[in-house]
Amino acid sequence: TAGATESGENGLSPEEQLDAVTLRVRALLDRQARCWREVCRPALAALGIRILRWADLEPGDRDALRRYFHEHIFPILTPQAITRAPGFPFPLIPNLRLSLAVVVHDPRTGAMHFAYLKIPEQLPRFVPVPRRDGEARDFVPVEEIIRENLGLVYPGREVQSAHAFRVTRAADLELDEHQAVNLLQVVAEETKRRPYGPAVRLEVERGTPPAIRELILRELQLEDAAPGSPLGPGDVYELDPPLDLGALHELARLPLPELDYPPHHGRDPLPPDRSVFSVIAERDLLVHHPFDSFAATVERLFVEAAEDPAVLAIRLTLYRAGGRSGIVDALLRAAERGKEVFVFVELKARFDEERNVEWARRLERGGIRVVYGLVDLKTHAKAALIVRRESDGIRRYVHIGTGNYNAATAALYTDLGLLSADPALGADLHDLFNELSGSSQAPRTAFRRILVSPHFLLPRLLELIDREAEHARAGRGGRIRAKLNGLADPDVIAALYRASAAGVEADLVVRGVCTLRPGVAGLSDRIRVVSILGRFLEHARIYAFANAGAPEYFMGSADWRPRNLRRRVEVVTPVLDPGCRQRLDEILEAELSHPDAWELRSDGSYVRRSAGAASDGA
Repeated sequence: TAGATESGENGLSPEEQLDAVTLRVRALLDRQARCWREVCRPALAALGIRILRWADLEPGDRDALRRYFHEHIFPILTPQAITRAPGFPFPLIPNLRLSLAVVVHDPRTGAMHFAYLKIPEQLPRFVPVPRRDGEARDFVPVEEIIRENLGLVYPGREVQSAHAFRVTRAADLELDEHQAVNLLQVVAEETKRRPYGPAVRLEVERGTPPAIRELILRELQLEDAAPGSPLGPGDVYELDPPLDLGALHELARLPLPELDYPPHHGRDPLPPDRSVFSVIAERDLLVHHPFDSFAATVERLFVEAAEDPAVLAIRLTLYRAGGRSGIVDALLRAAERGKEVFVFVELKARFDEERNVEWARRLERGGIRVVYGLVDLKTHAKAALIVRRESDGIRRYVHIGTGNYNAATAALYTDLGLLSADPALGADLHDLFNELSGSSQAPRTAFRRILVSPHFLLPRLLELIDREAEHARAGRGGRIRAKLNGLADPDVIAALYRASAAGVEADLVVRGVCTLRPGVAGLSDRIRVVSILGRFLEHARIYAFANAGAPEYFMGSADWRPRNLRRRVEVVTPVLDPGCRQRLDEILEAELSHPDAWELRSDGSYVRRSAGAASDGA
């Protein structure tokens, strides 16, 4: 596993890789359906909440839903014939939108016709069955209601059957960055085409006739968007209804307070009667979101910087800012007040490209200097620099984080941020931003403290792991702890295996993908991996190396994956302040010993520690 990388350097041909992905996707969809059938649906039923088919309804309920169809659904349905007539091209079916393939019979000619009916996005996926007390507890999938009332949609013809299906399309943007004259314009244009990229998967309801499946598949293969499409019969997935189980999120809005987490309000670690600058001028401050309020710490830093006449310049990397941003508003105010503001907006942040294009345009309209991105690299770093004139001269203040400058996700993700006035960190970020603004290449400066990918972070990380191995071989012990979102880099994994063989104890918290196998005799006996799944999405990155009694701590934006270490600009900072280091230590130890953590086995399965939880392999 350690030899595999995200770029496919695993000895498999592209076709073999696609086959492996298909097998994995089928297994995951089977698990999803089983979870719905055996866990979620019974649990909802125990609360009196049922998802019903049309056949399950009482006559009075059917009448009520027919009225709902007449009033709310029928006026916005637009059927489209599937025919060879010149004026009726096969519809371009949008990505991940539920649709119906309808078979109708014309009694005048005896002919059978196929038709396509897209289910409008503005309709609820699960329609409540009206009750006299007004409390919705029974729901019917909207496609069931439409299917049973199609006679109104096709007057004068007989509806023989209707079958739900869904198309998944490739989401990658085709960007020729080397030839682009204006990256912002190219990204803006490409994102408009994303909903209609080449089809890569077709999901159909179980029982859909082969003729309909083959018709849809053939037409998708012949689309203009899919020249040489790899879509084939192996990419058709027959699933039990309802399709698109992700739509069940609608039920999370039901008023069931006993199932909701209590409201969470992060604390404010900053005194209200002092400026942020005066606090971090005295000592570094480590903030841990959402336990420490993002608005009261990071956002407040930028708000104060915008208003403070002593602040001369603000520089920031922006990867995902969200839909509304108090930080962006503060940057615009700072520019209005004549401060020098520079923002590096990463336009290629996956699925946030359109939003980031809008942020970039808004910042430019506000007089802010904006750079959009580096060729062939994403800038994933979370870093900010504020330059302030003080009585003893110019002083730099920095924020280096693990999460985006996004207030919405800061309330849902656990992330860390270091606020510091350390002169060396300030000088490092000054050099970094000068490279980001003054060069189209990845940073190559010899930084004083920070570790920056793609050129410096990986070599230093391997040195730190190998140093622990040397300590262990010399009898000085060795321990590595890390908290990550993903671990998949082959060189890092090989180094961890070598360290384990040398006697190093490695304890890792890896939330997501992990291609390292712990606990393999003779290879990874001393490596343990756990994953924490809970109310908040674990997103922070921490590295800790024992270093024979002189421990070193790091935090930043980079996971130990090829994309982070080799194809992105990431920033990782050492943490030197004793209080901040103690807090990192407490986070690591609490998560490594968490009673509900999932432990990764050597066979790639997970088992939950808590005795009361399901412990079968996941």
